Amino acid sequence: MKKTLIIITATLFIIVGFILMSGPGSTMETFCPDIFSTRRIVIAPNLCLAGYLLMMVGILWRK
Repeated sequence: MKKTLIIITATLFIIVGFILMSGPGSTMETFCPDIFSTRRIVIAPNLCLAGYLLMMVGILWRK
C-alpha cells in the first residue's frame, strides 16, 4: 500500500509541475515576459525533478 501511495504522490508532483510550466509563450509579434517568471523556470522544474526522484524511490521501495 505504501509503495502505491508513493507512486501516486510522485505522479501528482509531476503533473502539477508541468501544469505550472504551461502558459502563453512569446511570438515574433509580441513578447510575453511571463516566460521568465520564477514559477516557470525555478519552482515547476524542481517540482518535476522531485516527482521523478520520488517515483524512483517508489519503484525501488521494498516491503
